[in-house]
Amino acid sequence: MMGQEKVTLMPYSFSDRRNVTAGKKCVSPAEGGNISDYFSLFPSRFPWSPRDTRREPRGGRESAALGWSSAAELGWAPGLEGAHVPHCQKDQMSNSSSITEFFLLTLADTRELQLLCFWLFLGIYLAALLANSLIITAIACDHHLHTPMYFFLLNLSLLDLGSISSTLPKAMANSLWDTRSISYAGCVAQLSLFSFLLGAEYFLLTVMAYDRYVAICKPLHYGILLGSRACVHMAAAAWGSGFLNAVLHTASTFSVPLCQGNAVDQFFCEIPQILKLSCADSYLREAGLLVVSACLVFGCFVFIVLSYVQIFRAVLRIPSEQGRHKAFFTCLPHLAVVFLFVSTTIFAYLKPPSISSPSLDLMAAVLYSVLPPAMNPLIYSMRNEELKDVLKKLMQSVVCQQQ
Repeated sequence: MMGQEKVTLMPYSFSDRRNVTAGKKCVSPAEGGNISDYFSLFPSRFPWSPRDTRREPRGGRESAALGWSSAAELGWAPGLEGAHVPHCQKDQMSNSSSITEFFLLTLADTRELQLLCFWLFLGIYLAALLANSLIITAIACDHHLHTPMYFFLLNLSLLDLGSISSTLPKAMANSLWDTRSISYAGCVAQLSLFSFLLGAEYFLLTVMAYDRYVAICKPLHYGILLGSRACVHMAAAAWGSGFLNAVLHTASTFSVPLCQGNAVDQFFCEIPQILKLSCADSYLREAGLLVVSACLVFGCFVFIVLSYVQIFRAVLRIPSEQGRHKAFFTCLPHLAVVFLFVSTTIFAYLKPPSISSPSLDLMAAVLYSVLPPAMNPLIYSMRNEELKDVLKKLMQSVVCQQQ
């Protein structure tokens, strides 16, 4: 037909409209299109020739006019010329409301490696669960640890427990049962929960840097600046900031129309991978929100760096070598946790696109989502004699009760 542009559909799937742009009209054979062009695009679905009336199509009775049975999927009924269904243009851009589930990336290609990943993740998860639970119990039960530093450490362990529990259990279940699917509601819940806990942990690490700054640079004002009420307010601000971050990003991410299918190239639902499924030029609002969040993250990072610059200056002015070592080792666990958290996150999100690949993205996601929650308890308890003594007493009391 003159003045009418034909649209080439992607092969193997009538419902796939990824390359169909808005404003164009689907042209069926009944409206002048060449039917052989359609069959050349779908060799696996239509292995027969449209003019071969000797073979029975797979969908039902053979159409004498066309010789195939899935013509209705193209938006028109076989044998009824001109009966073009008007919803063809409506389906050009699929919406996220039509997606009922997503398919996550498998951790391994073979069944043996999937089971190996399951046991490996199970060991990491149980170790993180045990270590963080011990720290929470020790801080809550021993009144000697009821100080601002350990109060923030308790909150950090709670966030680590939630963070690793939002991603690993589903990945382990998929590896064990050899599945990939996650429901739409489950994906929304996983993304929002992980964003909430990840954002809250970063803000809490910023607050903990301020705690170390006041303890070393202004020790005489420590009780005033970091009283019990101030600590509760700062911890609540960190949790609240993470919650606001999660609500904004989740609402913005899933309000974007998804046109690129439902296969997520990650072992859990995360914002960049969901945005890869969106329609072209439809994620600008979420991109703007990501820029604002990046500015806040950078601001917190600058605050942490400036705090430690002042801390190191104060430590170097301490006259005794023993005092310098004690002050330095007080800050070392927090500095190591910040470095682990920031370095793995930067590697996951800011690595060059030229080196990006599904396997590398998977490894980067494991580094920033699994490694910090499992390593943080070990880092904080490694050189903290006070915490180790409380943990020993706690373990001894548990053993005595069992005997």
